[in-house]
Amino acid sequence: MYKLFDIKDRVIAITGGTGVLGTSMVEYLASHGAKVAVMARNKEKGDKLIEKVKANGGEAIFLVTDVTDEAILKQNAKDIIAKYGKIDVLINAAGGNMPGATIGPDNNIFDLKTDDFREVVNLNLMGTVIPTVVFAEYMVNAKQGNIVNISSASALRPLTRVAGYGSAKAAVTNFTKYMAGEMAIKFGETFRVNAICPGFFITDQNRALLTNPDGSYSDRGNTIIAHTPFRRFGVPEDLLGTLHYLVSDASKFVTGTVAIVDGGFDAFSI
Repeated sequence: MYKLFDIKDRVIAITGGTGVLGTSMVEYLASHGAKVAVMARNKEKGDKLIEKVKANGGEAIFLVTDVTDEAILKQNAKDIIAKYGKIDVLINAAGGNMPGATIGPDNNIFDLKTDDFREVVNLNLMGTVIPTVVFAEYMVNAKQGNIVNISSASALRPLTRVAGYGSAKAAVTNFTKYMAGEMAIKFGETFRVNAICPGFFITDQNRALLTNPDGSYSDRGNTIIAHTPFRRFGVPEDLLGTLHYLVSDASKFVTGTVAIVDGGFDAFSI
């Protein structure tokens, strides 16, 4: 009997685990029996999340991290191994944007703040590359591993405004495909690297772009809805089925793919 979607006792490490999307992922994975190592900057939010997971019968730990700091990440990995003995899956969900790397409707490219652009690329791209390299080493020693990155609709084609974020996420998509080949060719078919590409989900990072202070959609928000066949923004739960598929054995012959979850946004033109 196949148990393709059974993730019980699978050890899953996730960066950015206290964000809107990350929190939903953590709670879902733990509810299906996975042992989740949540890594993020905010200890208070992390501790509250772990309390909630455990109150619902799940197993999880929280580790303070900085996804751009290799030394901290190496210690995180050691702590997870010490606690659970292995790391089966890494989900790179940390990311974010900065106002200076965004071109507003009343600005142009010459208003771009290159320091903010650099910081956004560092957080989103290097904040995926560094954890991948650190955790992949443990996976290679264990002779199996699975990495899931989080890309973005802005990686598939250029979107107005999000110059830095789109560039960084496009690089994450490319890195995902590169690592899929690198890991499989060099270390074998038990290593997979894929990405989920969310469409438009309202999170703490983009709320000010997509909504007005009163909660109504901004002009940009309305434009996005008009170009989304489902005529709504995504909610965190919309990502969970795809995530479960990618972290489970149901996708064991899948690597280098970018799974788009966007209500049809990428497929729609006019």
